[in-house]
Amino acid sequence: MMFDKSILAAAVALITTPVLAETDMPFALDWKFEGPSAPYFHALDAGYFADEGLTVTISEGAGSLDAIPKVATGAFPIGFADINSLMRFLDQNPGAPVTAVMMVYDKPPFAVVGRRSLGVEAPADLEGKVLGAPPPDGAWAQFPIFAAETGIDVSAVTVEPVGFPTREPMLAEGNVAAITGFSFSSTLNLKRLGVPADDISVLLMADYGVDLYGNAIIVNTDFAAENPALVTGFLGAVAHGWKDAIATPDAAIAALMARNPAADADLETERLQMAIDANVLTDFVAANGIGSIDTDRMMNAIEQTKSVYEFQNEPDMALYFDPSYLPTDGSLMLK
Repeated sequence: MMFDKSILAAAVALITTPVLAETDMPFALDWKFEGPSAPYFHALDAGYFADEGLTVTISEGAGSLDAIPKVATGAFPIGFADINSLMRFLDQNPGAPVTAVMMVYDKPPFAVVGRRSLGVEAPADLEGKVLGAPPPDGAWAQFPIFAAETGIDVSAVTVEPVGFPTREPMLAEGNVAAITGFSFSSTLNLKRLGVPADDISVLLMADYGVDLYGNAIIVNTDFAAENPALVTGFLGAVAHGWKDAIATPDAAIAALMARNPAADADLETERLQMAIDANVLTDFVAANGIGSIDTDRMMNAIEQTKSVYEFQNEPDMALYFDPSYLPTDGSLMLK
């Protein structure tokens, strides 16, 4: 019987072809599974992370500062957090192995959200009022800059520390006149609680002279140094997820609803669209792609932070943002 060489070739191929193992990369979000997190779930379901050799699990967070210590300690290799809070964390924890590598909220959603019926329509209206602010809130952390830029007499504002779960309900019930929070989250939570849209005033800090960036993808720098290609692959998958979410938001929301079936799909679609329009797809991002920063603006953001926060160490932009892991294949362009 003649030996079939094709059988041998097939057997050798099976033996010698490497099996590509996927790397686990748990991802720590800043907040609950809501509309703005839909692009990450869509990227997961569409196989964009798997295409990069990554097994990604996504965990919710408890505020825009929450992921920073998780990533710095190595509990998570990668996360999503406020870059301004990261600057302060690194100042207070010199040498901590964490940095931002991809800007997502080019225009931060930090806001003071009030009710017109309670007398809050402009920054000066906060004087003589009660402001509800969760201590770990990223927007509250930037409130001193907002106050300085708008001339608010902070001593005339009564600040009520509130929890995240009670923030919007307290405003809806009239127990506070305004709250700090992310514009898209607080606005839609209030609508869900029955507050009429025309009674909600949104003072987006970026519209009042606050020249800061917002939330970014952060990494454990030890992990990134050992796995640069995996980090770049992760960022490319994230960009792909956002690009799809902009083009077909319903598909992204479907991925979100699979993880949070109790959510209101229409409400979360509106929340996602608010984040896209106001925070993600800015003129800068449309021209340059998602992920990068303008160095002059970042330097000004550091100066604004210095005006309300006393750095223990000389601030260094290179410690806070490292663009070297961003893909260079054009995948960052969202349109």
